[in-house]
Amino acid sequence: MTARIYQRPKNAMQSGKALTDQWVLEFAPAEAKKPDPLMGWAGSGDTQQQVRLSFPDEQAALAYAAKYGIAARVHATPPRTLKIQAYADNFR
Repeated sequence: MTARIYQRPKNAMQSGKALTDQWVLEFAPAEAKKPDPLMGWAGSGDTQQQVRLSFPDEQAALAYAAKYGIAARVHATPPRTLKIQAYADNFR
């Protein structure tokens, strides 16, 4: 059972940064999804894909994974770069 730990990204549809300080532990899929013969929906028997745990920081997520013997890989968050630009720069 493997998992990945990452920091929750900013919502692209909104300008706010709510919940971006949380870290998420998400399990990797154990089996491939297959279409249901009756409805055609994609699904699998792997229930771990439905589990998503939130933690206040990276160390808490790593401690949880170590406590329960989960092989976890941390995905580093890329640094945020802001392009500071004035409205008047559009007319130069």
